[in-house]
Amino acid sequence: MRLLVRVVERQSFSAAASDLGVPRSSATTAIRQFEERLGVRLLQRTTRHVTPTLEGDIYYRRCKAILAEIEDADAALAGSEIRGLLRIDVHGPMARNFILPELPAFLERHPALTLHIGEGDRFVDIVREGYDCVIRGGEIADSDMIVRRLGLTQEATFASPAYLKRRGAPRTMEDLESHEMIGFASSRTGQVLPLEFTVAGEVCEVTLPYRITVTNSETYAALARLGFGLMQAPRFRYADDLATGALVEVLRDHPPSPMPISVLYPKSRQLSPRVRVFIDWLVEVLAPWL
Repeated sequence: MRLLVRVVERQSFSAAASDLGVPRSSATTAIRQFEERLGVRLLQRTTRHVTPTLEGDIYYRRCKAILAEIEDADAALAGSEIRGLLRIDVHGPMARNFILPELPAFLERHPALTLHIGEGDRFVDIVREGYDCVIRGGEIADSDMIVRRLGLTQEATFASPAYLKRRGAPRTMEDLESHEMIGFASSRTGQVLPLEFTVAGEVCEVTLPYRITVTNSETYAALARLGFGLMQAPRFRYADDLATGALVEVLRDHPPSPMPISVLYPKSRQLSPRVRVFIDWLVEVLAPWL
């Protein structure tokens, strides 16, 4: 049942076998024997993807419910350990600033748990790519996931000393007319995101001229350090740059709106004990910062 569920969600025998630590040949044989025992075809194989048949989809949903009940039953036993592979995806700087330093204590608390950490700026298809949950910054629009907000982190506007020497430090919103920004393109829409400023309690969006657009936050910051324009990002992420003078914060009286930090997991998947303990720990770790 676990193998069938993973194959359906990953749409791949190879990916499912890798997730569960079994050879691909064993996975295909097991599913074939499963179908023979049930007397029904569960999966439709193509050269690119594996998809459930109508009967397979019905059976897949029942299997998920049964497996969730089994996992909950195991977790309810006195002294039972949280075990298994937990697959998460998190933005790299957030992982390095908050999660990794506290990770030894978490894994010591749950010695039977193993962890896979993916990182990136792009939108992740949680079910298709086999993740249990993802941690993201920003507003989550029209998500078919369960979204649990963890808190808000303060954002700021930055520029390099070299850029400010050329253009002058903006002190008012009107001063922005002589400035340019580095364009950060949304991974979801491909559109360049405007800068945000709080003016008289209202959020004002401003799109300045830009010569370069990026989709990666590390490249975004590198270009800002090199003097290509203004950028906006969470203040915590660039504390070292502020301390060394590589970046300077500007327009502090008109900060961007705070960025929400959220954890997302599928509605169709009952929250497993390993995901539950991870989210509870995440709330604990992020509380002093958010």
